[in-house]
Amino acid sequence: MEKTNLVLIGMPGAGKSTAGVLLAKKTALKFLDTDVLIQAAQNRMLQEIIDQDGYLELRRIERDVILTVTERHCVIATGGSAAYHAETMKHLKKDGKIIFLDVRLETLYRRVKDFGTRGIAKRLDQTFEDVFQERKKLYELYADITIDANDLTMEDVARVIMMKIA
Repeated sequence: MEKTNLVLIGMPGAGKSTAGVLLAKKTALKFLDTDVLIQAAQNRMLQEIIDQDGYLELRRIERDVILTVTERHCVIATGGSAAYHAETMKHLKKDGKIIFLDVRLETLYRRVKDFGTRGIAKRLDQTFEDVFQERKKLYELYADITIDANDLTMEDVARVIMMKIA
């Protein structure tokens, strides 16, 4: 069976949601953002889930929500911690090409200023740099395609993805 979904993975601030919307428009595919699906299912923001129930609960909810995604012909922007669950990534890979938006730590710091309140599923003792180092290995492990998104506009990221999948 031909894979019909384009699944974007990467750190918060990598541009998954923004590039995903542009990519969906360019390819005439539906767009899904798993963070939005989580918030709709829980009726609360990601940071509220972490504050009330802890980061591991957010990761569990994220896994459960992603495992319910059965749509085909979609661009799917995942939450940054989706890669922590092999089961989740296997599910996404079943009908999707996994595309890692690779961005340097300095670029992420430049793009995003609200790391402390953004709803990042991490231990309290972890710095953003710790999370970056930990997740980068996972993203590289699961990626079918890696896009260096450091010096590109989100429009360019979508264009490069289209060239890589053509």
